[in-house]
Formats: sequence, structure tokens, C-alpha cells
Amino acid sequence: MTGNKKSAHASLEAMYRVFTVPEAPESTLSRIDQNISRNLAGFLQEHIVAVERDLSEVEKDFSDPVIPEKPIFVSEQTQFLLDKLVANSVHTASPSFIGHMTSALPYFMLPLSKIMIALNQNLVKTETSKAFTPMERQVLGMIHRLVYNEDDSYYRKWMHDPRHALGAMCSGGTVANLTALWVARNRAFPAEGSFRGIHQEGLFRALRYYGHEGAAILVSRRGHYSLRKAADVLGLGRESLVAVDTDDNNRIQPDALRDKCLELQKQKIKVMAICGIAGTTETGNVDPLDAIADIAREFGAHFHVDAAWGGPTLFSRRHNHLLRGIEQADSVTFDAHKQLYVPMGAGLVVFRDPALASAVEHHAQYIIRQGSRDLGSTTLEGSRPGMSMLIHSGLKILAREGYEILIDQGIEKARRFADMIEQRPDFELVTAPELNILTYRYAPADAQHALTLADPLQSERINTSLNRITKFIQKTQRERGKAFVSRTRLEPACYHHFPCLVFRVVLANPLTTEDILTDILNEQEELATDSGLSDEMTILRQLTEAVLTATGAESRQA
Repeated sequence: MTGNKKSAHASLEAMYRVFTVPEAPESTLSRIDQNISRNLAGFLQEHIVAVERDLSEVEKDFSDPVIPEKPIFVSEQTQFLLDKLVANSVHTASPSFIGHMTSALPYFMLPLSKIMIALNQNLVKTETSKAFTPMERQVLGMIHRLVYNEDDSYYRKWMHDPRHALGAMCSGGTVANLTALWVARNRAFPAEGSFRGIHQEGLFRALRYYGHEGAAILVSRRGHYSLRKAADVLGLGRESLVAVDTDDNNRIQPDALRDKCLELQKQKIKVMAICGIAGTTETGNVDPLDAIADIAREFGAHFHVDAAWGGPTLFSRRHNHLLRGIEQADSVTFDAHKQLYVPMGAGLVVFRDPALASAVEHHAQYIIRQGSRDLGSTTLEGSRPGMSMLIHSGLKILAREGYEILIDQGIEKARRFADMIEQRPDFELVTAPELNILTYRYAPADAQHALTLADPLQSERINTSLNRITKFIQKTQRERGKAFVSRTRLEPACYHHFPCLVFRVVLANPLTTEDILTDILNEQEELATDSGLSDEMTILRQLTEAVLTATGAESRQA
């Protein structure tokens, strides 16, 4: 006997109901909320990174482009999300997910985020945010003090001054970097005489008025791709982001930077901004920020530091010296959803001078009027959620001491993992950790020895083979779903700057143990013996033996 399935109906009464907070603990929505919490708790406690299911199969669950005509019950949609979305999501909080900058969250972020969602404040305007605006100003002040360490009177004067802003909240490091360079561009071409400023008349007229052939942003070759986006959006063109050579430790070379500035100056190109990096995305290295500050002053350029990853290193008394010179920056980017451990979608930029933000100030009579405390007047984004509440909570609950512990253990763990790699003859440490990021690859000991003896062509052939091996191991390990390391491409000087694929590891999750790291290396060693790699391993052995045999013959003749 077939039962009649209850169906949902759209009606005014139903619309009232879905916008009403459930009162009874045993109401349907309350039970759904409890079910979701249980399911997510189970998901977060699992150590597997991802279920082994091909993405093309997952796409089938999301292939219908038609908006349903009739509604369904919340319980049906909840079950769909749990079965098809949660079950097939990447477990970025897993201790064995060590390939990207997305890590575990403190568990208190989950219930506290309900406050933010339920209140649904819009930080563009105090009329839609009230207490969230002074909280956001306080968060900007706290990070500003972490970077610039001004005294109490400074923050009493500036933190809540309606005519100034110590920084800008953003959805992430990309928008934070864009905001900083937007300020830099407007400061480089201010209003003067008959010229009303680049913000009014545009880049073409600004260059013509000031007698420049162009404007440039300088950064090391390890600069984040968001800076290219910024050069594009700001009307400079991607080619105006000028890459400067790095040393063997992936840090910008100050002499090369200064030479490039002089070269641009001779070409009548305005050096608009110089960007230092505090924690490169691929290798976690920190530029010599104090040297960059001197060069920026020499050429009258805005000095910006992209500290999206490494900024929280300032919490560590043991390691904050690595960021020496950051306090001289005109602006500094932080990504709160990285090492401040808040959910995705939170970044910020702080300005050394509280007046800098006025370079990009916008007003509208209906919402962000001049003289109001609204922070929307100096942010690129208009409507914004109150993510500052979660940053504030992290800064208060974990505090300086907690963040210091997290930073210190991450750097120490990266150093221990580097030691583990170097103790295995068939692995090669490519970049040692300065912060908590490192790169390495599977490279049999004979191949490593051959590379020290090989000429450039032989080295290229061996590294090409190792690249295919690295790609296979990384992809296969990811598809197995037990652990995840990412891969990137570097150009090591010792291999004649040939592009080498390497494993990239980010050790920010405090739950990642040495046993887990050992298991990851063991699995990679096992994958090197996979039948799918047998032909490539044969090629590598032949290339290796050719070098070793030829070198041996030459030494015997000598």
C-alpha cells in the first residue's frame, strides 16, 4: 500500500512561517538544526580529506539549471545538502590536509557565526550596523597596533575618529591588496593646480599632467597573483606590475629592486608602489622589508606589505624579528581567514597614517554621508557582513598568547618535517621553511646525485622526468583522499632555473601530528612504486645511469 507523500505549498502563510524564528525546542526547524550540527560534527571529526568520487560524478547532482516552480520542505533540502554537498566536500580542517592555506577553525567560530548571520548587519552604514561599526574600528585598531605599535593616546585619538580610518575590512587579501594600491595610485597623482586628481580625471590625464609615460608597481617574482589583478583593475595594465629578481631563498634582491626603479625613472615611468611580501604563497619566505622601506622612501613610492599569510608572525616573540621593517610600511594586508583562524571571507588592510584612507573616500547622500562614522566610505566593497565580530572573538578568546603558541608550533613543525624529509634519501627538500611553508619532491637518491654532476641538458631531462613523477604522486594521493599536499612550480638556481614541480606543504593546523606527516611520506613512497609510474621510473633510471656512467668514465680517464 502506497502512502501519500506530503508536499510543500507556496502561500503567504508559508512565507510568514519560513521567516519566523522557531519557538519550540521540538519544532521542525529546531530538529533540523540539531541534525545539521550532529552531521557537521561527525564530518569535522573525520580525518579523511575527501571521498574518492570523481568531480564529473558530483556535477551530475548539480546539473539542472531550472529553478523549481514548486517549493520543497526545508528538511528535504537539508538532506540533499548533507548527502550531496557535505559528503562530497573537501575536509579542509583535516589534520592531513596540509596542501593549502585553509586550515581548521577553532570550534567556537561555528556557534558564534550564528550571531553574525542572525543579525545580518550591513557594515556599509551605521544605520544598518550600529554596534558592529565601532567593533570593526576596534579590530582595525588592534591589528594596527600589532603592526605599528603606537601608544594608547594614538588609538584614543584616531580609532573612532569619524573623519579617519586606520584601515579597511575586506572579503580577503585580494581586495585588501587592491585597496592598498588604489590608495597608492590616488596618492601618486593628487589634485594640483588645474588638475583635480586621478580619482576625478582618470589615469590618462594624470600621466599627461605630471609628465609620466606610465606608472608601475614593483614586487618580487614571488608576488601574489592578486597584485596583477590590482594593476589591471586600476587601469595600469598587467605589464605595469614589474617583477624583480629574487635570491636563492625566494626573497627580493634589494640591489635589483633599486636598479629597476632607476631604469623606470629614466623611462619617465612613475614608481607608484613597491610591495614587500611577508610570507610568499609558494614558499613562505619574507622579503627584506627594512631594505625595501629605504628604497621606497628614496623613490617617493608607497610601501605596501602583503602580509596576508605571515602577518600573524608578529604575535610570536621568538619569530617576529623575521618581519623587521613591516612597521615602516604605508599599508599592510592581513588575511584573517588564514592565520587568524576565522571562516573564509575575511581580510583587512591597515594604514600607517590614518589620513591615507581618505584618498579613496566616496560619499552618497542617501547612505554614507560626509562626516559620519561609516566605514563604507573608504572600502571598495559596499554591503559587507560583520566578519569583524569573528576576528574580534578570535583576538579575545585566543589572545596574543594563543596566537603565539599557534605560530610557534607551526614553524617548529615545519622545521621538524623538513628534517624528516632530509633523513629520507629518496626525498629532496627544495625550499627549507622560513615560516611554516616548505616544498620538496620525491627524487631517488641516485637521481639527486646525478643532478649534481649533470650538464644543463642532462639536468633538464632528469627534472622533466621528476616533474612527471611529482605530478602523478600528487594527483594520485589527492584522489585517494586520505591526505593532501599541493604542488607548485619553482625555478631553483641549482638546476639552471629549470621549472621544477614540487610538493607544497602548509603546516598551520595545530592538529597535524608528526605521525600524520610520516604517513604522508610513506604513502608518497608507496605511490612511487605504483604500476602507473613504472615506465616513467624506468626512464628516470636510464637518464640517471647515463649521467653516472659518463661521469665515472671521465673520472677513470682522468
